[in-house]
Amino acid sequence: METPLTYESAYAELQEIVTALENETISVDELAIKVKRATQLVEFCQQKLKSTEAELDKIIKTPE
Repeated sequence: METPLTYESAYAELQEIVTALENETISVDELAIKVKRATQLVEFCQQKLKSTEAELDKIIKTPE
């Protein structure tokens, strides 16, 4: 069973991809796959941040 993706796990995976790119440890064959995955992770993180921001705005604007 696959673990659900969280912001923290997505961010960690992005960091691993960036490190591999910087260290040139990714083969040309893997490069397109890693770039596609990085794009998916960035989109996930952006959505998660927007969602969290919207939730916080609702909480802050709700009168007690």
